[in-house]
Amino acid sequence: MTEVEKLDAGLPYDFYDKDVNARKLNAIAGCKQLKKLQDNDATNSEKEAFLKEFFGSVGKGPTVLPGFMCDNGKNIHVGDEFLANYNVTILDIMPVNIGDYVWIGPNTMISTVNHPLNPQGRRNHLGIGKPVNIGNDVWIGGNVTILPGVTIGNNVVVAAGAVVTKDVPDNSLVAGVPAKVIRELENDVEEIK
Repeated sequence: MTEVEKLDAGLPYDFYDKDVNARKLNAIAGCKQLKKLQDNDATNSEKEAFLKEFFGSVGKGPTVLPGFMCDNGKNIHVGDEFLANYNVTILDIMPVNIGDYVWIGPNTMISTVNHPLNPQGRRNHLGIGKPVNIGNDVWIGGNVTILPGVTIGNNVVVAAGAVVTKDVPDNSLVAGVPAKVIRELENDVEEIK
C-alpha cells in the first residue's frame, strides 16, 4: 500500500511521504486563498463559492473567519449555517463531519491525527487518523480541543477551554480537561436530525 492508501484506511502512515505532504501543501494554498478573499472584503457569496470548492461539502450560509487552517480541506463536511470563528484549525487528514447550525469558537482545534507513544514510531514519522463527527445544533466554545475519533451528539455545548477526549451524548453540556458531562440540556427544537 502507498502511504496515502494507508492514511485513508486508518492505518499508520509516514506523514513525510511526498503524496501525503502534497495534500497539506494544497490545503495551505487553499487557506491562503481564503485569507485573500477575506482580506479583499469578498462578498459572502464569493467566499461561499470558494468554500464549496475547497471543502468536501458545504451547506447553505457558511461563515469562516480569518485565521482558519486545515490539513486537507476535502475531508471537511459542514452543514447549514456553519460558523468557524477566528483562528479555528481543523486537522482533517481523516473526515470531519459537522452538522447543521454548528458554531465553533475562536482558537479551537479539531484533530483527526495522532502519533505513536513510542519514540521509534515518532522517529519514523508515523501518524494515524480517526474521523471526528459533530451533530446538529452544537456550540463549541473558544480554545476547545477535540481529539481524534470523537463523536459529539446533537444539541451539545462544549464549554470554553475543554479538551474533548471521548464521545459526547446528545443534549449535553460538557466542560473541563478532560471534558465531562456537567448537565443535560433542554432540546427546544421540535426535531434535531
